[in-house]
Amino acid sequence: MNLLQNFENEQLKKLTENKKIPDFQAGDTLKVMVKVVEGTRERVQAFEGICIARKNAGINSSFTVRKISYGEGVERVFPLYSPSIEILLVRRGIVRRAKLYYLRGLTGKKARIAEKIVRKTGANMVIPQKSEPVVPAEPVMEEKKSSIKETESEK
Repeated sequence: MNLLQNFENEQLKKLTENKKIPDFQAGDTLKVMVKVVEGTRERVQAFEGICIARKNAGINSSFTVRKISYGEGVERVFPLYSPSIEILLVRRGIVRRAKLYYLRGLTGKKARIAEKIVRKTGANMVIPQKSEPVVPAEPVMEEKKSSIKETESEK
């Protein structure tokens, strides 16, 4: 690796130490909490919408979020590793494309994305305890033979 890549990797580690970035992709609904400074006041503004694109470029990574506000489509591009934003994953969506720019031309129900249902596994899963196997008193095969003999005698 060259000097520039080493520097970018160090900066990336510093930016991600204190910050949890969820694993998301295009089609997921995100809520981005943005710190907005107005004069001497600082407040947090929420921007919730569908992630329509994600650009992975190391420290310069970014993602685009689209929402409909008062009937108008609003898109906003956020730097992924910015210290002034916090990303919350609201729901996962099922899509077959990496870039969902086609949503710009759709409105209403046509612009909906199906939700991906995630099953929880691992530590949250309850594993039943093993019990001793139950052994039947009589073999099952003998019962079948006797029933076959009965059907033959009925003929």
